[in-house]
Amino acid sequence: MTQSRRPSTQDGAGDRAVDQRSDERADAARNRAKILAAAEEMVAARGVEALAMADVAAAAGVGVGTLYRRFGDRAGLAHALIDRREREFQAAYLNGPPPLGPGAPAAERIRAFLHALAGRTVDQLDLLLVAETAGPFARFGGAYHAYHRHLAILVAEARPGRDASYLADALLAPLAANLLAYRIGGEQELTLDAIRAGLDDLLTGATGPGGRLADGER
Repeated sequence: MTQSRRPSTQDGAGDRAVDQRSDERADAARNRAKILAAAEEMVAARGVEALAMADVAAAAGVGVGTLYRRFGDRAGLAHALIDRREREFQAAYLNGPPPLGPGAPAAERIRAFLHALAGRTVDQLDLLLVAETAGPFARFGGAYHAYHRHLAILVAEARPGRDASYLADALLAPLAANLLAYRIGGEQELTLDAIRAGLDDLLTGATGPGGRLADGER
């Protein structure tokens, strides 16, 4: 005859530990949401220059130590603010409708991707400038790696036999946040239309004559 197992005091302790961990995760999620909301409000009101860790912590009602543990530093906080827009962009070029998403010829997808990335970069230029200049190789993180891989695949399809990895880097180079900030804010006052037109010209070398649309189609 099988005896039923009676709950022990250890079982109750385990349940309490699970509940405690759940509460801790919920608290952490609430703190993250409060921090990001405070940081977004600060950037919207006073610009990215106002994104000081101590000020954000005070506005969010959390300790400065909590902020540093969760985001590391100011650049990490900037990356977190960028993250939502980045997720939307990646979903669009990986699974969205063509020509940005699958279903269009490779050259058309490259052009759509670079045009979309140019707009996305200009829209969050101040935040990207903070995130990409935190260290010598800060630009070449997860998002850049994903962009590079995506472009290299498309370039290899459009121009078999060419160095797709190098050409992917070459196409992404003009969209570095520090270069765009310098050109947009300098004497040249570069516009988004001019950036996209220049990218179209670069595509001639990367994807061949068929990858460049006529001037009237830009």
